[in-house]
Formats: sequence, C-alpha cells, structure tokens
Amino acid sequence: MSRIAKYPILLPKGVEVTLSQGEITVKGPLGTLTRALTRHVIVEKNGDALHFKAANDSAMAKAMSGTTRANVANMVQGVTKGFEKRLTLVGVGYRAQASGDNLNLTVGFSHPISRKMPKGIKVETPSQTEIVVKGIDKQQVGQVAAEIRSYRKPEPYKGKGIRYADEHVVLKETKKK
Repeated sequence: MSRIAKYPILLPKGVEVTLSQGEITVKGPLGTLTRALTRHVIVEKNGDALHFKAANDSAMAKAMSGTTRANVANMVQGVTKGFEKRLTLVGVGYRAQASGDNLNLTVGFSHPISRKMPKGIKVETPSQTEIVVKGIDKQQVGQVAAEIRSYRKPEPYKGKGIRYADEHVVLKETKKK
C-alpha cells in the first residue's frame, strides 16, 4: 500500500465532502471542486477525516490510492486557502498588465500578447514585472502559469524572459575568441 494513502485527511471547519457514485465533491469557503474517482480506490468518511484504501492488491490500486489521497488533499487545501504561482519578467521593456480577466504582455515581440484567463483563475500584477496567478485548482493554476511562461522562456545567456519567482536560471558563458 502507498505510504501516503495511510495518512487520513483531516477536514477543517467549513469544508464539506460529498461522496457519490464514482466522484468526490469538496465544498469550502472559496468554492467547490469535483473529481472523478477511480475504481481502484475506496474512500471512506469517518467524522471529519477521509481514509483511502486500495481496492485490491494490484500495483495499480496501490499506486492510485496515494495519488487519489494527494489529489483530494490538494482539493481541500484549494477550497480553504487557494493556490498561487508567482512569475517575474526579466528584460528591458518587458511589462505585464492585468485588466479584468485578461493579461497583456509586452515581452520583446513586435506585437503585445493578450491572454484571457480561464474560469476560476485570477491574475494580478502587483508591479509591471510581476505576475501572480491565483485559483482553487492546483493543476489549473500551474498549467496557466506554465503557459504564460512559455510565451518567452528565460534564455541561457542573459536570463531574459518570463520565469517563476523562485526559479534560478543558470547562465552560460559566452564564446571566447
């Protein structure tokens, strides 16, 4: 059995979990998340704790019990605290501006880039060179941040581009004559 699946998820106050046929719904102060459950995992609710077990002794069931537990733990954290990813723009003239659910980027191209945020994702720009992506779904927040970063990845010689705030870019040495 997965070692992660052995630990129960303790539900904080204000969080409701509904188990129905083949899916789990987590409702909290920030919103509601729903995820389909696999047939390899048994989820039990005992009071204010969720317990996860493999349905049989197959390797797939053992692996999915830990994965399902981690995903549900992220859902509980998302509806209580939420998730955020911070991006930094490095380069002369590189700017970002959030207006409503649009993000406008000027990152060295001949045209500005405008990106509409999907439902459930909020974007903020505390300064012209910082972007904060927020939401309750960890996977969706990470995916949107990765797509924004892909417009101009950090290049290895000067480090210009869009990078995560905690990312360290190793710079290459230039060619010597």
